[in-house]
Amino acid sequence: MADASEKLTFELVSPERLLVSEEVEMVVVPGREGDFGVLPQHSPLISTVRPGVIDIYRDGKIEKRIFVAGGFAEVNLEGCTVLAEEALGLDEIDRAGAEERLRHAETCLKDAVDDAERAAAEHNIEIATLLLDALAQG
Repeated sequence: MADASEKLTFELVSPERLLVSEEVEMVVVPGREGDFGVLPQHSPLISTVRPGVIDIYRDGKIEKRIFVAGGFAEVNLEGCTVLAEEALGLDEIDRAGAEERLRHAETCLKDAVDDAERAAAEHNIEIATLLLDALAQG
């Protein structure tokens, strides 16, 4: 872990709003090639973000968990910025709403008339399924 006096700036932005902009100890981001942790003074990188949960650490433990539906992450010496397609705090998510989202995506897949609609529906099924998994894990 980083020295308690060292923090990194973490920002999480969705198309609708700025969800997080604060000094944190560490973040773990679901990168396309696997989860990666970011500590202060991390080497610069840019990564795509897969659907999953970002864990935000303070005092050696997870303080917040936020579901992202994908996006991009940039890490530099000052911190980490995630531009998310969609982002929801796990405490903001209603299980019934997530289950309805999955049912709707499954209906869209059944009704798809071309490859583009099928691909969009499959992507939405993946996101809804991972959202439900994240809720189950807490």
